[in-house]
Amino acid sequence: MSTFRSVRANHLERARVLPGDELIQDTIASLTHAVTIRRPRKDVWPWLVQMGAGSRAGWYSYDFIDNGRHPSAEAVDPGLQGVTVGTLFPAMPDATDGFHVLQLQRDHYLVLGWRPAPDAPPIMTWAFVLEDWPNFSTRLIVRARGSHAYPFYGLPRWIGEPVIRFGHFVMERKQLLTIASRVESQPRDTSQLVRRTAA
Repeated sequence: MSTFRSVRANHLERARVLPGDELIQDTIASLTHAVTIRRPRKDVWPWLVQMGAGSRAGWYSYDFIDNGRHPSAEAVDPGLQGVTVGTLFPAMPDATDGFHVLQLQRDHYLVLGWRPAPDAPPIMTWAFVLEDWPNFSTRLIVRARGSHAYPFYGLPRWIGEPVIRFGHFVMERKQLLTIASRVESQPRDTSQLVRRTAA
């Protein structure tokens, strides 16, 4: 992996509609980042569905902040691949709340959401979208959206919003770079490249 790698989403990625956008109509913020991963979508997907703190694979960000200092997984765990709508991705180790799977389509998108109650609408959504990219690569686009009910950790919005934006960027950047690095560290399936090149 190169020394510098951008996680900046382009204009079209920021402006377009992504899966999960419809779940929050009264959004107060929509934060979009993206990274190119030199592997096909099917190789990236397993790393996304095993996310979550505690008994799951971690968030691939700063583990001392969001994973109780336990290092995030460096390999795919087959036991964490069977997620469905409703599966909980704990926000922190030993937490009983966190992000629930709201929508998913294998190898395409995973939409997580935070609800104040099981039957309440989400106050935040977090979408991970995988798209084919040239040279057998994948573009991973990640979008976080918050509703007017977002609590900003009890801070006034005029303070809380810039703090959340900054913190989200720092953690998201680390997450995307780690995912890209972990995926690309795995052996490439050269048989697939041969089949696609010959087609």
